[in-house]
Amino acid sequence: MRQGDTEYLAALDETMEILRRWAREGRTDGWYKSLSEELKAQGHNVHYRGPIISQLLGDACRRDSKGTDPMLSAIVILRATGRPAGQFFELANGAPFHRTHADWTWEQERARVFARYRES
Repeated sequence: MRQGDTEYLAALDETMEILRRWAREGRTDGWYKSLSEELKAQGHNVHYRGPIISQLLGDACRRDSKGTDPMLSAIVILRATGRPAGQFFELANGAPFHRTHADWTWEQERARVFARYRES
């Protein structure tokens, strides 16, 4: 699987469906490994520690958000820390998201994701 190929795009669609469902459910246990397992159950072999999962999460954010909208992948966390991986914070600080304000936290971002999808 490579970013942009047919298999990747199918995995991206499934990733977005999973994350939107988790957001509607208000899940706070959305681990990378859980996402990997759900993707595998749908025929997408994406390892939770590999680069593809980070690419999928970044692309899901960019597809779902126009910059000011909540970042969908804020709800995916590492089991060991209870926080997103470093790639999430890199994405948050860059374009188009620019989450650089000193008061910004991923917990607030996660709450915004939950609020957005509970209203839908």
